[in-house]
Amino acid sequence: MKLLISLFLLTLLPLQWGTDFEAAKKSAKENHKLILLNFSGSDWCGPCILFRKEYLDSDAFSQIATANLELVNADFPRKKKNIPAPEIVQKNNALAEIYNKEGNFPLTLLLDADGKVLKTWHGKPEVPVDQWVAEVKAICDSKK
Repeated sequence: MKLLISLFLLTLLPLQWGTDFEAAKKSAKENHKLILLNFSGSDWCGPCILFRKEYLDSDAFSQIATANLELVNADFPRKKKNIPAPEIVQKNNALAEIYNKEGNFPLTLLLDADGKVLKTWHGKPEVPVDQWVAEVKAICDSKK
């Protein structure tokens, strides 16, 4: 019964997106998870906003993410009020130097716990949410 209540509560809570890639790698190793790294422009990039709303905020994604993924958002907002702390900006720039040299938005990568790229999605996926979530889940399952 406690397990059912815990699972129910997890589905009600919003997903926790981190900004510390090194912490995500450490947690992914300890918890046998993969890392989903999302490069976004949260206040200017239309496809980024749609991708977040339709895919990343979906119930289907939330259900698999909690058990299988460490989530990292490297956000590059343009409005002064949305720009994160300087240390986060520095970390996001460092991540972009490694994983997003071309400056694509949105860019989503599925990585193993060592930071090796397993799958990359450029832009908003062209498949329905459930199909995209199934693809992410299949990759997670294949790496367990």
